[in-house]
Amino acid sequence: MVPLIKALNSGLASDFEAIPLGGAAKLANPQGAYCFTMEGADAAALAIPAPPAFSSAQMAAEIAEDYWSALTRDVPFSQYATDPLISQAAADLTRFSDYRGPKVNNQVTPGVLFRGNTPGDLTGPYISQFLLKTTPMGAASLPQLYRTSVAGDDYLTSYADWLKAQRGGAAGSNVFDSTPRYIRNNRDLAQYLLVDFMGQANIQAFLLLLSYGNAALSPNNPYLHSSTQAGGITFGSQQQLDLVSRAPNAALRATFCQKWLVHRSLRPETFGGRIHNHVTGAASYPIHSDILNSAALKAIFSAHGTYLLPMAYPVGSPLHPSYPAAHAAIAGAGVTMLKALFNESFVIPNPVVTSDDGLSLLPYSGPALTVGGELNKLAANISLGRDAGGVHYRSDGIQGILLGEAIALSILRDTATIYHEEFPGFTLTRFDGTPVTICPNC
Repeated sequence: MVPLIKALNSGLASDFEAIPLGGAAKLANPQGAYCFTMEGADAAALAIPAPPAFSSAQMAAEIAEDYWSALTRDVPFSQYATDPLISQAAADLTRFSDYRGPKVNNQVTPGVLFRGNTPGDLTGPYISQFLLKTTPMGAASLPQLYRTSVAGDDYLTSYADWLKAQRGGAAGSNVFDSTPRYIRNNRDLAQYLLVDFMGQANIQAFLLLLSYGNAALSPNNPYLHSSTQAGGITFGSQQQLDLVSRAPNAALRATFCQKWLVHRSLRPETFGGRIHNHVTGAASYPIHSDILNSAALKAIFSAHGTYLLPMAYPVGSPLHPSYPAAHAAIAGAGVTMLKALFNESFVIPNPVVTSDDGLSLLPYSGPALTVGGELNKLAANISLGRDAGGVHYRSDGIQGILLGEAIALSILRDTATIYHEEFPGFTLTRFDGTPVTICPNC
C-alpha cells in the first residue's frame, strides 16, 4: 500500500512519520483531517459533492480558466473592457461546453470574466470594498497598500522547475516591487493571498463595518432598541470579533477532512504537467478535447515554450490536496458570520476603485454597493484570487465557500441558544440567495 494512503487509512502517527518525502517540504497537516470541534458541526459531519472528474468538460474549462488567469495576471481590472488578451480569454472560455462561471446572454464577457456567481459579484469594481478601503485599527488606520511582485514574475514554466516542485523543491523566490500598492490586478491579489493570516480579510471587514456605527448593525441586534443598555460580550464588538475570528478554524477542520480523507484531488500545476506531457507525446491521459483545442494552450506555449501552468508562487501549490479550497472555506465561514451580525442592506459610503498603477484610490460612481453584495464579492475575491495564483480551480472555491458557510451556520445554531436577551434570531442571506433565520426557539 502507498505509505500516504496507509497512514490516512490507519490514522496512526507512526504511519505518518514513515511517509517518504521527495524534498525538504513537508505535508501540510494531514492529521488535522481527524480533528473535531466542541461547537457546531464536527468536521466529518458535513459532506460536499465530488469534484469534477479529471476527464470531464467541466474540469477542462476550469483548468483553461486558470491558464487565462495566469496569462492576464498583470492586466489591471479597470482595463478589462478594452484589453485584447482579456477579450481573447472571454471568447475562448465561451467556446467551452461546460464553463460554469458567470455569463451574459450565454457569453463570457470581459465584464464578468474571473468573477464569482453570487449576488453582488457582478456589481461595481472587481475588488471588494473590504479589500480596498482603509481599515480602522484601534487608534490607528491601516491603508490597504500591500507588497506585490513585479510584472511577469511567474514560476514553474520550465519542465525542470516544474519537476523539482513536484518533488518538494522551490524554483527561486519572488521578485518584489519596491512600492506597496492597492490591489489592482490578479498578481497583486494572488500575492496578498500568499501571506495573509487566517481570516485576515474577514477581520478587516469586521473592523470597517464596526466603524460605520449602529446603522450597519443587524436590525435584529436587541441593543439597538434598548434605552438603558449596550451590547458587549453579547451582541457587541467583543462577541462579534470572537465569532468572526473563530469560525474559520472550524471550517478548516472540515476542509482538511474532505481534502485528505475523501477527495485527494490533484492541483492545477499537476494537471498542467499532465497536459504538457500529453501534448508533447511523453505520456497519454484522458484529457477532454475542449482544453486541448483551447487558444489558452497556444498562448501559454507562445509565452513560455511549454504547456505548463505558470505559477505566481515559486514553491508552487501548498502540500495538501486541492479540493475544497481552504482560503475559500475561511472566507465562507467569516463572511457568513459578518452577514449574521451586520445589516446586509446597508450601503457602503464613499466607495472607491483602484487606479491602474495601484498607487491611489479613486472615487467609484455606479450602482450602490451594499454590505451583503460586497461581502459575497469578498469571498469570491479570496477564492478566485487563489485560482489566479495557480493553486486552485473554480469548483474548489465554490464548494469551499459553501462548506465554510455550513460550518458557520452550525455554530450560529448553537450560539443562538445561549443568550439571556430576547432577540428574533440571526437573519442572513446565503450565498445562493436564500434567506435564513436561526432563532433560539426554532
